Amino acid sequence: MALSICAATILLGAWGDINYHPALLAVLPALFIYQFSSYFTANESIPLRRRQRLAVIMELIDGLITGCLMAFVGFDPIVVLGLGLAFLVTIVGSLKPTSPLDLFGLFTGAGLTYWLSPVAITPGIGTQLFILIVAAGYALLQTNMARHTHFLLADQHDSVLRQNEWLTLRTFRLSKYLSPALRKAILTGKDVRAETQEKTLTIFFSDMEGFTKLAEELDPEQLTDLLNTYLTEMSEIAFRFGGTIDKVIGDSIMVFFGDPESRGIKSDAITCVSMAIAMKRAMEELQVRWRADGIENPPALRMGINSGVCKVGNFGTENRLDYTLLGRAVNLASRLESSAESNEILISKDTYQLIKDAVHCIDKGQIPIKGFADAVDVYSAVDLHKHLKTDCPAQRQRQALA
Repeated sequence: MALSICAATILLGAWGDINYHPALLAVLPALFIYQFSSYFTANESIPLRRRQRLAVIMELIDGLITGCLMAFVGFDPIVVLGLGLAFLVTIVGSLKPTSPLDLFGLFTGAGLTYWLSPVAITPGIGTQLFILIVAAGYALLQTNMARHTHFLLADQHDSVLRQNEWLTLRTFRLSKYLSPALRKAILTGKDVRAETQEKTLTIFFSDMEGFTKLAEELDPEQLTDLLNTYLTEMSEIAFRFGGTIDKVIGDSIMVFFGDPESRGIKSDAITCVSMAIAMKRAMEELQVRWRADGIENPPALRMGINSGVCKVGNFGTENRLDYTLLGRAVNLASRLESSAESNEILISKDTYQLIKDAVHCIDKGQIPIKGFADAVDVYSAVDLHKHLKTDCPAQRQRQALA
């Protein structure tokens, strides 16, 4: 609108200088019809690509018209200042990526008019002053719009930051209820679906022997404090060794190694048994603390470990998924934990074959396992060989007999 008003003012002021050329009767209406073509750049009924193409063409034409007007008045300083101010504010205020195209149109229009126009008129003082007022008014309007947009974007930026902080906090709280693999898949935008795959994993189960009886003796507050202390200590050990905590049900913990990341089947098994040994030592320290707190018979830890092929992945429906594992190897690990004695780490033969070079174990022969037709070869893990080498013979013998 500002460009059309300035062009009409210059042409009407020059009408007498060019002997009232009748072409102005077509040019003036064309200028004002042209400005309404911008309506089509915002009409959502037109395909986006066409609107974008039309907007680029109009920006080029705006530059051509501005350049033509500057050259038509013989580059009069006042007119050039007014038109240049409006043109510059348009480019800078909107930060258009097509600014080079606008400048190309400006210089092209000025060059063509300078070389091809037969006359160069000198606008009067009134025309100069009116163009300067129109350009200044347009520049103030654009500046105010840019300022308003700046504050609007600043408010939106602050709102986005607050939403991000809120989502981060909620995600952190929600992550406590999700397995690491499922949480990682969700946060990275991966399409989480009900699908599984077969992997060779090492599975660990543990629970506290005597916890049910203890629950009857302690008041709810003491029991809650004891259970939270135990779960916190064991969870930190599991995370330290890189295990994936699958489930925590009451005093029972299920951890597995080999998914989503694996360091090799043998290394996963050794790491799992090393974690169990660390848990055993931590439990002994907790028992000392609980006795000091007045609990005469603190619960003991039972652990079972097995290695084998499992189905691991997202089980459930599209509306409710759980990242876990299923298979005979999982059932055996759970049964080994139930068959273990107090503060004992009971492992299967498959796990023993993987760790025997790194962990000292006691052969317990074959024992019947509930749910399995044949007896199962089991071993009791004592400690890592490298730890036993630093102990005295008497202590080593006590550990072997324990």
